Amino acid sequence: MPDHFDRLPNSVVLLIFNKLGDIKALGRCAAVSKRFNGLVPQVEEVVVKVDCVISGEDSAGGLGGRSRSIFGHLFRFVVGSIVKPLQALQQILGPKRVVLAEVSHHSPGEVLKNFKEIQNLRIELPGGELGIENGVLLRWKAEFGSTLESCVILGATSYFRGGGDKITGKEEDALCQDNHNHNRELSNSQDDSGSIPESFYTNGGLKLRVVWTISSLIAASARHYLLQQIISDHPTLQSLVLTDADGQGMLCMGKEQLREFRDKPLAASATANRTQVPALNMKLWYAPYLDLPAGAGMEGATLVAIRPSDRPIRKETEAFVAAAFDEPFGEAAKAMVKRRTYLLEMNSF
Repeated sequence: MPDHFDRLPNSVVLLIFNKLGDIKALGRCAAVSKRFNGLVPQVEEVVVKVDCVISGEDSAGGLGGRSRSIFGHLFRFVVGSIVKPLQALQQILGPKRVVLAEVSHHSPGEVLKNFKEIQNLRIELPGGELGIENGVLLRWKAEFGSTLESCVILGATSYFRGGGDKITGKEEDALCQDNHNHNRELSNSQDDSGSIPESFYTNGGLKLRVVWTISSLIAASARHYLLQQIISDHPTLQSLVLTDADGQGMLCMGKEQLREFRDKPLAASATANRTQVPALNMKLWYAPYLDLPAGAGMEGATLVAIRPSDRPIRKETEAFVAAAFDEPFGEAAKAMVKRRTYLLEMNSF
């Protein structure tokens, strides 16, 4: 019986491969036939999922030659430049997690080297770098060219699903629900202009938000710095996304940003393997409690919009921050920017 798949033109087969995307599945396709092996490297849409997580101690003796690969070094740098400098900060955020990740038996750099036509690349880490307490919400999205162009951070001390269920790694007792309802009633009874209460400055609330902001910026700048080789090896790239399975952080680079990354020298931090964060202007919004659709809510909700000092935050802030997150967090960002705005500055680091 003839194989009717062989009757498909190469352009159609490539269209199928581009819809497939996942690099492991593409690798299996390449092993099917000589024809597929010649077509797979022409794929323009590629997704790389980093799915192997081991402890730093295990990595010292168990990785062998694999740890010398590009992404083996990449994630050792992530551990060294994010986890260690943030150990003191993570005492506030929660238990620290030392993570070293690799992609199966080969690094993304090794697997991608034979792909010559990649235009859109998405890399997904197994988890975010920042260890936080159960129930705490922390999300960030950053855009980079040769340096940071923008970053949006959304955080909350507690996040409740519809029905009042708190997102934690353990069951909550009735007191948790009582506190949730009390805070909600208290917030609804207060002035809803978005003014930050005086207690925010004295009970560690502001300090915690500074920790969230610095931690997120360091995580983003470390991811950015460690993409140099992949960007250099793939001049056809038009978009690149580096995210994680937890949904904690997302780094994005578009066509013009990738071109700028290649054309301008990278300003590296003098103390770590990450891109230097420039002087920043920030807008902060705060809500003791924020109602969300379907009965969901956020306690201690905080939104921070960040741009370099030489790139002021423009009037389109609302659209800029709302587009940073999927729902329901996009809805939360839209609601937050309608509240009172606080302006902050941060020096380069």
